[in-house]
Amino acid sequence: MIVDTINNASEYFSLGNHIKTALLHLSQTDFSSIKPGRYEIEGEQVFALVENYLPKPPKEGFWEAHKKHLDVQYIVSGQERIGYAPVSTMEPGPYNPNKDFYKLKGQGDFVTLHTGQFAILKPQDAHMPGIETAERQQVKKVVIKLRI
Repeated sequence: MIVDTINNASEYFSLGNHIKTALLHLSQTDFSSIKPGRYEIEGEQVFALVENYLPKPPKEGFWEAHKKHLDVQYIVSGQERIGYAPVSTMEPGPYNPNKDFYKLKGQGDFVTLHTGQFAILKPQDAHMPGIETAERQQVKKVVIKLRI
């Protein structure tokens, strides 16, 4: 997992064209008036999910991972905690190929993502997004899914 601010997006362009596309989209788009939903950037290869929600307590969170997509999760406003652990250290549940999603069991570490920060999560990165901080507040987030 990589965590940084959108101001440093260009530092990660060399990780691949889709990552460059995603980070450019995040840095050049005003998401303040964009409604929650799915938005295609490069068809099924690169698309954005705009979300608006109140983060959940840790006991309601769950570990997840993907096999065919990489996530770039960007906080437009608010803050949330996100958990991280290597998939190899977790116990995987059944994989749903239609949703490219599976839950895992195990332990990990948490970081707080603030407004203007992003996390890049590869298939080997189990993650638990959307967890409340001490200052529970509404979050607007964009998750860009990159097919790999």
